[in-house]
Amino acid sequence: MSSRMAGSVLLRYVGPRLFTAASISPAAARPLLAGGEGIPAVMVRLMSTSSPAAAATASEAKEGGEKKEVAIKSYWGIDQTNKLLREDGTEWKWTCFRPWETYTADTSIDLTKHHEPKTLLDKIAYWTVKSLRFPTDIFFQRRYGCRAMMLETVAAVPGMVGGMLLHLRSLRRFEQSGGWIRALLEEAENERMHLMTFMEVANPRWYERALVIAVQGVFFNAYFLGYLLSPKFAHRVVGYLEEEAIHSYTEFLKDLEAGKIDNVPAPAIAIDYWRLPASATLKDVVTVVRADEAHHRDVNHFASDIHYQGMQLKESPAPIGYH
Repeated sequence: MSSRMAGSVLLRYVGPRLFTAASISPAAARPLLAGGEGIPAVMVRLMSTSSPAAAATASEAKEGGEKKEVAIKSYWGIDQTNKLLREDGTEWKWTCFRPWETYTADTSIDLTKHHEPKTLLDKIAYWTVKSLRFPTDIFFQRRYGCRAMMLETVAAVPGMVGGMLLHLRSLRRFEQSGGWIRALLEEAENERMHLMTFMEVANPRWYERALVIAVQGVFFNAYFLGYLLSPKFAHRVVGYLEEEAIHSYTEFLKDLEAGKIDNVPAPAIAIDYWRLPASATLKDVVTVVRADEAHHRDVNHFASDIHYQGMQLKESPAPIGYH
């Protein structure tokens, strides 16, 4: 008998038992196991413990035989019994970040620093970023809340792409990364938290949301290819993008100070993430976000300089606590 015929016969014989195994409880499967047939014991144990829905509905009370409902409190079906608390004893309500991931922004950083383009790649990166600023100014004009939202959806891409590619290279070459993988992924996470904050402030229109989807798709693929071809060029582009972000947030602050934009109370997520005082306002939020962008500017220009000197990122440790 050929292997194909033997496989089909085995499937016809064992198939119905395997596909109906999910409905058999361990108690019902025990007699089958005793006779040497039926479902393997390991499979029964996995079925009884791996399904959150089954675990939530299968628990019964000792008295009366009534089923006790188990509330699933997270996406993965994990019952989170240990609550995180703030310093004042109130419950921590954010699932997108934890108390130990918060920090106080360093607002004393030099905001005027500019990397003068010297090489051809630097000039291409500089003028590429400058050319992208004009359509952005025309589209958003003085709507800085939505402009910031759009900016952060783009700014959160490079760190994730760079960290992912360095991660894969580390796996291929069996080598350390000098902390750069974590540094770039933390940059992406920080930019994403900027977006989560400004979503509480801005009210984007439907076509602005559609634009975000289009721009993110184009930029992700373009940056991915650019990083594969030249990490130096890719990091330099991000450095200049962060310089433009500093300029945009500075203009945002000017309008807030002039009263052209309401200086509303800071979103609760921003107060917890940057450890701002309870009385913080939107101006305080924009100030710390701008400081974050200045740190990202320095990190990416530094990364590009390392490649320019013929070194690998892994050979020079990543800046610690850059944001």
